[in-house]
Amino acid sequence: MEAKLIASGGGVFEVEIDQKLVFSKKALDRFPEEDEIFGEIDKLMG
Repeated sequence: MEAKLIASGGGVFEVEIDQKLVFSKKALDRFPEEDEIFGEIDKLMG
């Protein structure tokens, strides 16, 4: 798995894994909870 930061504007914070959106601050209007992103990674990695 590889991670990279892509600069953007407007307060957008999105996380994609294998081109699948797993978190969007823009859609949910909040930052992720502690371990929320890692939980999604664990689900996808099986």
